[in-house]
Amino acid sequence: MTTYVLVPGFWLGSWAWDEVAAPLRAAGHEVIALTPGGVAERAGERNATIESRVADVVAALGELRDVVLVGHSGAGAVVGAVAERARGHVGRLVFLDTGPMPDGMSHLDWVPAQVRMWVEKQLAEHGGWYPMPSQRQLAENGASTEGIDAEAFARIHARATPEPGGTVAGSARRGTPDRTLPKTVIACSFTEAAARGAIDAGLPGFVEMGDPEWSFVELPTGHWPMFSVPGALAELLATYG
Repeated sequence: MTTYVLVPGFWLGSWAWDEVAAPLRAAGHEVIALTPGGVAERAGERNATIESRVADVVAALGELRDVVLVGHSGAGAVVGAVAERARGHVGRLVFLDTGPMPDGMSHLDWVPAQVRMWVEKQLAEHGGWYPMPSQRQLAENGASTEGIDAEAFARIHARATPEPGGTVAGSARRGTPDRTLPKTVIACSFTEAAARGAIDAGLPGFVEMGDPEWSFVELPTGHWPMFSVPGALAELLATYG
């Protein structure tokens, strides 16, 4: 059986993976779902950075070997760097509706200019923290919540924790990607064709996805498939076991 290490994106904890982890565990797999930053950060530490998140995940890998490392959304920058620093622990790298960030590139560098300005305003108004936006605002920012109704989103939003500014505006130090490591993008709110177009256009964050060890699979839904289609996501992840 396979060990899966699941890293959620902004605002979410290990609980975000509950409905994905359950069927994987029922099938005999080991699942380690992480809460980025841990309890101390949620209690008020605001010094977290992408680099500290990378260190947390590397530490969580411990003595594990050949894991399927999955990063969702904002965790794409984290797991990409983790795989380069802990290559002996990772057997497959999965980017869930996200991709790797180039060296020195932050989330704020990735989003459109008007979204960046809005996020920076939130950080300023909330003392360096970035609370989870409303469902309407996420849609305006280009993050699809397809498949999540208002009631379900309200439950998610109530459990979400503000994101430290250092993980929003910071970046990870990248190494040299290992072309022997299989890497898969599970595309949910975008298509493989759109990603291939970005690769061909030479857009940062997409270019390396054109290397031969990369593959794409589409799981059409919104940006949070662990909530909108958890069963289908679990079935897909099981194929990498």
